[in-house]
Amino acid sequence: MIIVRTPLRISFVGGGSDMPAFYDREEGMVVCTAIDKYVYAIIKERFDDLIYVNYSIKECVSSVSEIKHDLVREAMRITGVDKGVEITTLADIPSSGSGLGSSSSITVALLHALYTYKNVLVTAEQLAEEACRIEIDIMGKPIGRQDQYAAAFGGINKFTFKKDHVTLREKVNLQPHQIRKFAGSILLFYTGIARSADLILSEQKSNLKSTDKFENMKKMASLVDPFIDCLRDGNIEGCGKLLAVNWELKQQMASGISNETTDEMYRKAIEAGAYSGKIAGAGGGGFMFLLAPVDKQEQISKALSEYRELPFMIEEGGSKVIFDYRSYTSK
Repeated sequence: MIIVRTPLRISFVGGGSDMPAFYDREEGMVVCTAIDKYVYAIIKERFDDLIYVNYSIKECVSSVSEIKHDLVREAMRITGVDKGVEITTLADIPSSGSGLGSSSSITVALLHALYTYKNVLVTAEQLAEEACRIEIDIMGKPIGRQDQYAAAFGGINKFTFKKDHVTLREKVNLQPHQIRKFAGSILLFYTGIARSADLILSEQKSNLKSTDKFENMKKMASLVDPFIDCLRDGNIEGCGKLLAVNWELKQQMASGISNETTDEMYRKAIEAGAYSGKIAGAGGGGFMFLLAPVDKQEQISKALSEYRELPFMIEEGGSKVIFDYRSYTSK
């Protein structure tokens, strides 16, 4: 049995500039972090040649082409595992519409587990690139490239997306006390709304054809380096101001990014003392995260008491094998 644990992520500023519709014309930049909430991919060898897949439903098939779970099917095709396995995926939080990059984390976890099953060592970069290939090239999802890289590498990173489709990673190195201060300033609340990101992202992709939307995205990407500077200086309020600008710009990128529920949550949080915040991921629902001074967090939590809060910490590690036991040779 092999178990792989892969982190989810929170994106701060620049999100959306990791989509080909933007970085094919202008270099994109994002700063984001992995968090200590995870998805898991579990692979167990079977005595027979059947393929079992367990998620919200259970599949039992005789060939890879019969698998309905897109991510499992394509990960098996890429890694070359074609029979005699049972694959289970689990998640710490609802994996649909969370805004925390769960789909990409699952893809990275599946690839990592399947390669380990084949006794093939892979780098974080290879996992991220092949996850991008599955989700963007093969499945045609209207998504970007930051989630796959954040899941594979872990930690706080600046990712730069080049016109030639090369992604560069720059780790944001902070001292332990700086990480504690920053992580202690972030609150995460579940909106109670599960949404599909694809509709919002498809509209955003289409809207990037217009000059004003494209310029908005350029402004969002330009906030990345100032945000990192504030982060390194321990200036959480400065990070909050930049995050507020990013959120204002992001809401103009497509309809449905915010709604009455999320607007009301945001208003209550700001009135209770938060610096700023945004809906994680594409928007429309899932989780809202807030930057807030420590002395205001209790009253913010009270103001948002009807919403479930998710405590978390920053995860320095990326996708990793946490259990590997094979009693006999894999097929």
